[in-house]
Amino acid sequence: MSETRTATLAGGCFWCVEAPMKELVGVESVTSGYAGGHVENPSYEEVCSETTGHAEVVQVEFDSDEISFRELLDVFFAIHDPTTENRQGPDVGSQYRSAIFYHDDDQRRVAEETIQELESEGVYDGIVTEVEPLDAFYEAEEHHQDYYEKNPNQPYCAVQIPPKLEKVKEKFGEKVRGVQ
Repeated sequence: MSETRTATLAGGCFWCVEAPMKELVGVESVTSGYAGGHVENPSYEEVCSETTGHAEVVQVEFDSDEISFRELLDVFFAIHDPTTENRQGPDVGSQYRSAIFYHDDDQRRVAEETIQELESEGVYDGIVTEVEPLDAFYEAEEHHQDYYEKNPNQPYCAVQIPPKLEKVKEKFGEKVRGVQ
């Protein structure tokens, strides 16, 4: 019997993490939201003001028999720059920080081991990704859900997301829906 697990990841704009994660075999759903702050149920505008402490995150529900937490992290690290503090591409601010909000000690251990491996193998130098326990997840407003699917020609999406989708297909093809 397969088990559905949850991962909560922050890698810049949630639209840019949501779209590639949704392509993965074993991923059942991806929800954009906010985590890591001190204000209950913040709005997008409040998070963007950098007064709530939240990061834009995606919460990924996945079948652990089809894709492991480590495999999700491999994709996560491939689609964002974990060496820039409070910045991803054109997006600047603490809400765009790199973070893994773990759900249990096993996820914490896997996240820490993954970061250590990526640095020791020279894949990245100076990873700033935070590894923190998930205290609360707040779902983003409805218009932020499935954003790229609904708005593929929106200028930001059209420039930022296709290269991430291509990278995932090239690097993780066996884990991408419809790519064999």
